[in-house]
Amino acid sequence: MTTKWIATPKRTKEILDAHGFSFKKSLGQNFIIDANILNNIIQKAGIDKQTGAVEIGPGIGALTEQLAVHADKVTAYEIDQRLLSILKETLTPYDNIQIIHQDILEADVSDMVKSCFKPGQPIHLVANLPYYITTPILMKLLHDDLPVTSFTVMIQKEVAERMAAGPNSKRYGSLSIAVQYYTRAEVIMNVPKRVFMPPPNVDSSVLKLTRRESPPVQVIDEDFFFDIVQACFAQRRKTLRNNLIRHFKASADNQTISDGLKQARIDEKRRAESLTMEEFAFLANTFYRIIETGT
Repeated sequence: MTTKWIATPKRTKEILDAHGFSFKKSLGQNFIIDANILNNIIQKAGIDKQTGAVEIGPGIGALTEQLAVHADKVTAYEIDQRLLSILKETLTPYDNIQIIHQDILEADVSDMVKSCFKPGQPIHLVANLPYYITTPILMKLLHDDLPVTSFTVMIQKEVAERMAAGPNSKRYGSLSIAVQYYTRAEVIMNVPKRVFMPPPNVDSSVLKLTRRESPPVQVIDEDFFFDIVQACFAQRRKTLRNNLIRHFKASADNQTISDGLKQARIDEKRRAESLTMEEFAFLANTFYRIIETGT
């Protein structure tokens, strides 16, 4: 590894000083200054010259540069206008990078993938996401059903653990179910604070989400399913029955809730964290029939 890479403390500081750049806390800017970490992420993401890469928040181009070296083409979304001229300079040696100045939450990523990459080309999203907005970004990307094979993202360690958590653990919740409905989730590495400039206040992990061809459970209505899951976790210490009574107070009486749980063959005294996704699906389908169709 040579010292030419952007992702070194010295080079990063030189770039920032040359442009008089100051970090914006509101944008969650923490730049990676270790190229070995980036290469490890890229390897685990499955990036090679046959694949396309999408990045969110390239900053001064540290990860973008490594993606350009390993991928066929890279498209990166950057919201901070101040970084555009820096990226144009730092990424000059590479002709396979496209920078889009847009908020990822407002972007039509699916349309971009279709227009910017080769038909049928495997596409991987790789990003060091702003920690304050990780969940909205990932949930938008998952709901949009993008033609993307996997998402490999650096995020807050606690959030990564929640997204990958299984039943009967304190991290397991509605977010775990939502993410794992669309993907297979795995925490692939933890990353120390010292590889960032400036160091974040929280610990970081890299989470890999591999898109499922189809959800692992069949539900009658997806929105209803996710509503039921959220309702069951609304107050973690309460039983399923109590949480569902609260959720359905306008449309079902207490006895209907008890009967529904019995019909779903789930003990009403259980708590949400003990249910598998399959049990949540059966529960949601049972209550959909009872509440929505009256059967």
